[in-house]
Amino acid sequence: MNQKPLDDNLDSLDNFDDEAAQGQVVTFSVQQKQSGMRIDKYLADVSDLSRTYVQTLLDQGHIMIGTILVRHSSKKVYENDVVTLRIPEPFGIDVTPEDIELDIVFEDEDLVVVNKPRGMVVHPGAGHSKGTLVSALLFHVNNLSGIGGAVRPGIVHRIDKDTSGLLVVAKTDLAHHSLALQLRDHSVVRVYEALVHGQINHATGVIEAPIGRDTKKRQQMAVVPDDMGKDAITHFKVLQRFTSYTQVELRLETGRTHQIRVHMAYIGHPVAGDPVYTKQDPLHLAGQFLHAKTLGFVHPRTEESLLFQAPMPSVLQKALDEVRRTDD
Repeated sequence: MNQKPLDDNLDSLDNFDDEAAQGQVVTFSVQQKQSGMRIDKYLADVSDLSRTYVQTLLDQGHIMIGTILVRHSSKKVYENDVVTLRIPEPFGIDVTPEDIELDIVFEDEDLVVVNKPRGMVVHPGAGHSKGTLVSALLFHVNNLSGIGGAVRPGIVHRIDKDTSGLLVVAKTDLAHHSLALQLRDHSVVRVYEALVHGQINHATGVIEAPIGRDTKKRQQMAVVPDDMGKDAITHFKVLQRFTSYTQVELRLETGRTHQIRVHMAYIGHPVAGDPVYTKQDPLHLAGQFLHAKTLGFVHPRTEESLLFQAPMPSVLQKALDEVRRTDD
């Protein structure tokens, strides 16, 4: 193991275990190819966090290497290091169960697979304290994994508010750990269907372009230089071409924020109805035409391979039918 001695950039563990400091705790094991990386770059690569937010967590004492608290982004990680970070809960958000109808596709003692409707936010956050998937789950499901904290119980992955489709939610910590590892290892099957602007000439393709925070529009994501973003890979297949649109199937190899929306806009075919990455909405969808139709993973307890399908919601099907009629 190429482990260097700890230095003066490190602090004690005392504050990390403070009972008042609640939040999601995640651990990572440094691989050989990552040895020697700065800790801010390493955590940005293996998590869904920006380097700016990692620096904030460092400043606040929420990151450790082994049992030692790390305060500076210049600290490097080495093979076999165990890095632990805590993501504090946001303040001022009260999560309460709400009797909201849910389309539960599958449920057992370990997990729940939900077909999320368009317009529903996955978990509470700024401006979205009510009507979330988490609030609905707390009403309908007896218990959820506590790893995600009080605001994100059971939440292993997310899809955008106006994206419909399948999500798996963990009911136990064992399930949460297993599903999180499968997502990290890119073994979870995630297939989407979208309608994008313009005609894509290629029958299939792969978009491999790093994604990071847009330097000019901080609320948006963008394709950025390698050293400023995280690896992102999207596979697409053309299902049908129309005069002004293309219907495509997309498979995520990675799962970055807004990945499909950013990648399709990057190649000149933004998702129809996307309120952020295109201003065109002739179909009046009030949100992107994007549906998570297939989800597959290995069951954490039984090790059975599971695969689920969700039909396209009626509002998207009607829009697609209108495009077909216009072309006839």
